[in-house]
Amino acid sequence: MPSTPATIKDIARLLGISVSTVSRALKDHPDISVDTKEKVNETARKLNYRPNALALGLKSSKSNTIGVIIPEIVHFFFSSVISGIEDAAYEAGYNVMVCQTNEMYERETMVAKALLDHRVEGILVSIAKTSMKFDHLTLLQDNGIPLVFFDRICSFIESDAVVVDDYKGAYMATEHLIAVGCRNIVHLAAPENLLIGELRKIGYCRALEDHNLPVDPYNIYLCDTRERVEDKITRILARTPKPDGFFAVNDTTAIAVIQEVKKAGFRVPDDIAVTGFGDGPVATIISPTLTTVEQNGYEIGYEAARFLLDRITKSITNPAARKKVFEPQLIKRESTDRKV
Repeated sequence: MPSTPATIKDIARLLGISVSTVSRALKDHPDISVDTKEKVNETARKLNYRPNALALGLKSSKSNTIGVIIPEIVHFFFSSVISGIEDAAYEAGYNVMVCQTNEMYERETMVAKALLDHRVEGILVSIAKTSMKFDHLTLLQDNGIPLVFFDRICSFIESDAVVVDDYKGAYMATEHLIAVGCRNIVHLAAPENLLIGELRKIGYCRALEDHNLPVDPYNIYLCDTRERVEDKITRILARTPKPDGFFAVNDTTAIAVIQEVKKAGFRVPDDIAVTGFGDGPVATIISPTLTTVEQNGYEIGYEAARFLLDRITKSITNPAARKKVFEPQLIKRESTDRKV
C-alpha cells in the first residue's frame, strides 16, 4: 500500500514547532529565522513533502489548471492539439486536465460538470458528434468559466474559437480531384450538426459547381469512420456510373476507402483517386500515400490555449468573441497522382 503523503503537520511534529511556523518557513517569510527555514526545508525534502495544490487553489481562488474536452484522444489530430495546448499552458505556468467524451453527449455533460467541480480556470472544447444541446457549456459560462472552442465549434454559444478553414480545405481537395480527371466524385461526410461537416460539404459542392459538374445528392454519404466505409463501400462501388474519386471528411475514412477499393480490385489512383483531411502520420504509410489537407493540429491547440489564457488573465478585456482561422494546405501524394 502506498504511504500517505506528508503534510505540514508531519513536519511540525518532527521539528517540535507550530504548523504556522512551518507554513511561513516554506513560503520564505521574513519573520522566520534562516536556521528554522533550513531545518523545515530539509525535513520537507526528506519526507518528499509536496504542497496540496487543491487546498492552495481553494485559498487563492486559483487552481492554475485549464480543462480540455475532446472527442477522442486516439486521433492524431487531437493528440497534436493537446501537444500545442500543453506547451502554451506550461509556458504560462498552468497545468492541463484532459477529458475525452468518446463522441457521447452524455459523457460530454458529465466531464464538463467534473471540470467545473475541480475548479479549472478555463476550458477548451471540441464538441462531440452527438451533442445537440449545450446547456452544460452555458452552465460553465454562467459560473464565470471562460470557454474557447477549437476544430468543432458550437455556433450557438458566443465564445472565442480557433479552427482551420474547413470550407476552403474541402474546396481545394475536391478541385484537385477534378484537376486530375475525376468527374463522378463521392463525398464521405461528417454529421451536418457539426459545423465542420457542414462546411466541408459546402466546399465540396461549390468546387463541383464552379467546374460545371452536377451536385448529385446520391454522391454524398454520412460516412466518417472506418466501420461506415466497410458497411457502405460495396454498394457505392456497384453504382453506375462508378465513382472515380472520393473526398473523405477525414484521413481515417480516406485510408479505409483506399484499402477497400483495392480489395475490390480497383487501382488507386488510376481507377479511383482519393483525398482526405487531416494529414496524420498514417497518410504517409498507407500505399499509395494519401493526398490530404493539412489541419495544423499543434498550431490550433497552441493558439486556442493562448486565447483561453488571455481570458483567464484578463489581458484581453474586450468581451467580443475572437476567431482565428488557419489556412489549409493541400498535400499532394500518390493517391491522386495520375496522368490526365
